[in-house]
Amino acid sequence: MSNEPRVRIPAKPAFPPSNAPVRGTAQATVRRITGVPSGRPPAGGAPQRSTTARSSASMAVGTLISRILGLVKGVVLGIAIADTTVADVFEGSNYLPNIIFLLVAGGVFNAVLIPQIAKASRQPDRGSEFISRLLTLGVTGLLALTVIVTALVAPIMEAFTSFSGGQLRLAITFGLFLLPQIFFYGLYSLLGQILNAHNAFRVYAWAPVVNNVVAIAGLLAFILVAGSSRTHQHTVDNWTTTETLLLAGTATLGIVVQSAVLLIPVKRLGLELRPRFGLRGTGLGLTAKIAGWTMGTMVIGQLSYLVVLRVATISAGSKPDGAASGAGGIPGIYEFNRATELYIMPHSIIALSIATVMFTAMARAAAAQDFSGLRSSLSAALRTTGVATVFASIALIVLSGPLGMLFGGNSQISGRQIAITLAILAIGAPFFSVYFILNRVLYALEDARTPFIIQCIVVATSVAMVLGAAALPPRLIIYGLAVSYTLNNFIGPFLSHHYLKRRLGNYGGGRILQAYMRFLAAALVAGVAGELALRVFGSSSPDGFMWTSITASFVTLAVVGPVMAVVYFLMLKVLRVHEIDDVVGPILAKVRSRISPQG
Repeated sequence: MSNEPRVRIPAKPAFPPSNAPVRGTAQATVRRITGVPSGRPPAGGAPQRSTTARSSASMAVGTLISRILGLVKGVVLGIAIADTTVADVFEGSNYLPNIIFLLVAGGVFNAVLIPQIAKASRQPDRGSEFISRLLTLGVTGLLALTVIVTALVAPIMEAFTSFSGGQLRLAITFGLFLLPQIFFYGLYSLLGQILNAHNAFRVYAWAPVVNNVVAIAGLLAFILVAGSSRTHQHTVDNWTTTETLLLAGTATLGIVVQSAVLLIPVKRLGLELRPRFGLRGTGLGLTAKIAGWTMGTMVIGQLSYLVVLRVATISAGSKPDGAASGAGGIPGIYEFNRATELYIMPHSIIALSIATVMFTAMARAAAAQDFSGLRSSLSAALRTTGVATVFASIALIVLSGPLGMLFGGNSQISGRQIAITLAILAIGAPFFSVYFILNRVLYALEDARTPFIIQCIVVATSVAMVLGAAALPPRLIIYGLAVSYTLNNFIGPFLSHHYLKRRLGNYGGGRILQAYMRFLAAALVAGVAGELALRVFGSSSPDGFMWTSITASFVTLAVVGPVMAVVYFLMLKVLRVHEIDDVVGPILAKVRSRISPQG
């Protein structure tokens, strides 16, 4: 299922990713990644390269800061509402805008509009007329979609969640404030791609930082006015309109500001944009036909999210409206979402970056029909990614306790529930990234049909397992969902490997497996070291230091995490794992270039 959509909205992670570049020629794929039209060198020489380097550095810093602030937002959200019934209702309600946008409009944006914007920007008018028509159509369509969905908030909440009674009424209220995000998600995506097509990357990369700042400020205001979950037991029965404005209203305000900050740089492009209706003669219909498989893959994935949402909110119905979220030891969708956000983090920060760089080489090899080079690039991408993701998987399992407490709002009950869910999910984390890379190769080979078939199989099996989780006792449903995610993280790569091996032949499976075994051996030693270090912080005692507060969990992570990383690095050197040099080498080279004397 889609986890890293090309339209950059903060979607909830779930099943293995199927986001893909729009189907087309492999040369076009290279152009989209490198930003260089085929057959022409980049103009401007060294100054142009310098500008590109500065833009790339700015984007990387913006993305990193955004992710850090996203983690801070998760911690503050936990302080505000974790271990309350409201936490489940808010999480379920806040889940829907992402799903609905990606289900109804996301496929069109991902597979059709983005490449057309890039194509139009190379016209003599820099795409002014086409982009004007596209914005007019996009804004009108998004506004109509948002109005319809918001008007139908009651039946939508009732159909796609398992809330009832007071919980359902509160979810509907939240929905009135949260569903308008659909419009601003789409506007942000449209404006951002216009900027990217004209090589104006920085603001688009930094806009989510502003979003997170606004959201964090809103949560802090909520805590100041309404109190934290530890000082005031927020329930459906005592919830107020002011609290809704501070929680749901500021969440949407962050998305609004994220979109609004792009208006100024778009205006500065000087495109003379104005309302224009009609897209006849733009080639959009032909592109839609070509990208049909990609759109279908995304739609299928998002449909399955709705099943997950319905099942994940079942446990909330077993709790009285005045009860705490963790009452009776029953985890809810709040704990589930925090765990999934943590388990997807290594993929988002490490694997996605490596895969994006390596995909350029794979796309070029596919364009040149150089299958030997493609096999070599694929093998290198899998091994280089694995050296980071295998360790991350073990680290998430070992550190699940303090991580759970960090996002559990100072509640041991919620913290332990997040920890258990995270430990289950982390088992399949490396395979999540493997599936992503294998699908990149299929798209590089101009094959969008096979990923669609694979996605259908994965969705069918995942929905069956999710429905199986729904039959479990309420206290086990969330853990059952985590197991279904992990199992599907194995199924996706297996299917993609099967198809790719038939297409490419042996791409070094034995070498890749041996490398992963060495990674695992080193990671297990680091895991043992981490577990021993955790004992110092009271991990084995219910009243141990790391279980006492958010601060204690942060201190624990700050000490044990680096210990595990150092042990892992040393073990890789002992085992003569050369892939670590591919990850660390560029970083060290950059550091040396900064500290070396200027000649």
